Amino acid sequence: MDDHNKRVIETALLCAQEPLTVADLTRLFAEDIAASEIDDALLELQKAWEDKGMELVHIATGWRFQSRLAMREYLDRLTPEKPPKYSRAVMETLAIIAYRQPVTRGEIEEIRGVAVSSNVMKQLEDRGWVEVIGHKETVGRPGLYATTKQFLDDLSLTNLQSLPMLEDAAPMAAAEQLGQAVMEFDPSATVETVIELDENGQPIIQPTSEESISEEVATEIADDEISEEISEEVEEVEEVSPESEDKSDEQK
Repeated sequence: MDDHNKRVIETALLCAQEPLTVADLTRLFAEDIAASEIDDALLELQKAWEDKGMELVHIATGWRFQSRLAMREYLDRLTPEKPPKYSRAVMETLAIIAYRQPVTRGEIEEIRGVAVSSNVMKQLEDRGWVEVIGHKETVGRPGLYATTKQFLDDLSLTNLQSLPMLEDAAPMAAAEQLGQAVMEFDPSATVETVIELDENGQPIIQPTSEESISEEVATEIADDEISEEISEEVEEVEEVSPESEDKSDEQK
């Protein structure tokens, strides 16, 4: 492919708002160009951008230009809005789904050893990283969770085989490896109320260090409860009827 056509492909990729497939790129030209020529041009462009701040990557939904990870700290200074940070609970749950999919919520809880908060699953679904792809043929027919193409795109992966190899099978190790990619992982973030399970699989509600309430907040809650009790007593006094007050005066 000549330099002009490669420049056309390069320009289209730089201007595109979404990743482009090889089929998309062939529509750039009036003449018929083989997919193999497009592939060769993409590899040449990828090599030409190796020493620049942008890189051409092949992801699940096509090809796109993106800033290199090393440039993120500089680009973040242009946008005051910081990306969301995800807690250990969210990252562990995502890692289990990514490496064990398809899995049910019960299987995730069995691996983690704690009940999975609905808020955690909602975050992952709202972010577009996981979805229910079917139901397991067992009691209750629980949903089977799997990762999406959006998950692969956000991590700049072509397929699930591109996930980082696990050095440790523990969910936390997998979570940290995923967190080192594009997502912001904050070990101190508290998003989930952890509920431990007893031998019978029943939840035991016990506060952990991760989501324990500070003394100041606890005091405020206690003060609010006392204020509510006092206001209720005042309302009861105000609701005393005039007749009862008259009888009280006669008795005196």
